[in-house]
Amino acid sequence: MDGNNRWAKSQGSTGISGHKAGAERLRDVLSGCREHEIEVLTVFAFSSENWQRPPKEVDALMTLFHWYLSNECKKLKKQGVRLKVIGSRERFSHKVLKAIEYAEKVACEGERTLVIAADYGGQWDMTQATKQLVQKVVSGNLSVDNIDAQSVESCLSTVGLPPLDLLIRTGGEKRISNFLLWQAAYAELYFTDDLWPDFDQESLSRAVADFHQRQRRFGLTGDQIDEVNSPQHR
Repeated sequence: MDGNNRWAKSQGSTGISGHKAGAERLRDVLSGCREHEIEVLTVFAFSSENWQRPPKEVDALMTLFHWYLSNECKKLKKQGVRLKVIGSRERFSHKVLKAIEYAEKVACEGERTLVIAADYGGQWDMTQATKQLVQKVVSGNLSVDNIDAQSVESCLSTVGLPPLDLLIRTGGEKRISNFLLWQAAYAELYFTDDLWPDFDQESLSRAVADFHQRQRRFGLTGDQIDEVNSPQHR
């Protein structure tokens, strides 16, 4: 969800106002996900590297995160949305940790899922998964020869969620910035110049339409995919 600060500057306002506008935009995008029957939405709210930002901005972001968790969890429950927060929790304050636990407890069920990645990084995710696998090997519960992609996925923070289909990057940058590195292996990438506070349901619809125009081959040839999708194979 990139572009909050730049959006605020374009409005002649402070950076935190952009982050607030971004938090409000999330409601609109969630509604769009329901319309397009998107089962899971994962948003990159705060990266492992974001701790390096000015302390004043970090404090404001933590306050906003706490506010969102405390105020939105009941609305999510009412809308049938389950909340899941992924990422390291070691650097969060006790107040924020309690808010995470409370929000996940309130919005613990639903046909759709909102995943918030906070103090998250794809490298961190793979590192902590590796540590889990090493511990299993050391304890004798896993053989090195039996480690495969499924073993790694079972230790990632996204375990139990469906495969990532579409990764959207707003704000005009064309990189994924350490987000869902393992999970994005076969995801379709979509880059837009829209700043996150301007990314509305119409923007999401354009991204979804672009996704449906692509042929996802997963290592096969286009002819093989066409054959699988032919009427006689349906």
